[in-house]
Amino acid sequence: FQITTLGNLTPSSTVFFCCDMQERFRPAIKYFGDIISVGQRLLQGARLLGIPVIVTEQYPKGLGSTVQEIDLTGAKLVLPKTKFSMVLPEVEAALAEIPGVRSVVLFGVETHVCIQQTALELIGRGLEVHIVADATSSRSMMDRMFALE
Repeated sequence: FQITTLGNLTPSSTVFFCCDMQERFRPAIKYFGDIISVGQRLLQGARLLGIPVIVTEQYPKGLGSTVQEIDLTGAKLVLPKTKFSMVLPEVEAALAEIPGVRSVVLFGVETHVCIQQTALELIGRGLEVHIVADATSSRSMMDRMFALE
């Protein structure tokens, strides 16, 4: 019989994805301060456990870079993007370099756009996706709620 491991995270087979936690979103995204502080803790944990971190920034020329409270020290990749999903060719290449990756821990903004599109693409590639609800938000709580559902 098959043993299911759904939901079990192992540092050696996990990658953290931090999506578009940028300055320009601060005034628009509900609970932005809260998701920043949870995001900080997630990245500290990733560093302590040796879990690779991939960060994207949506059109940083126009929207600014990742907020300064989020420490990107040691991030495997920090990439600009102009599409919703974080699954860029460089991200796929980075994932291919990590032996045995099975799980992605995903957080950032906005829940109903970039987070949802990233999750759907990763699931389509056979990865298990864990969205950290208290580190993920949108401009509208309705958008956030339906995206998480």
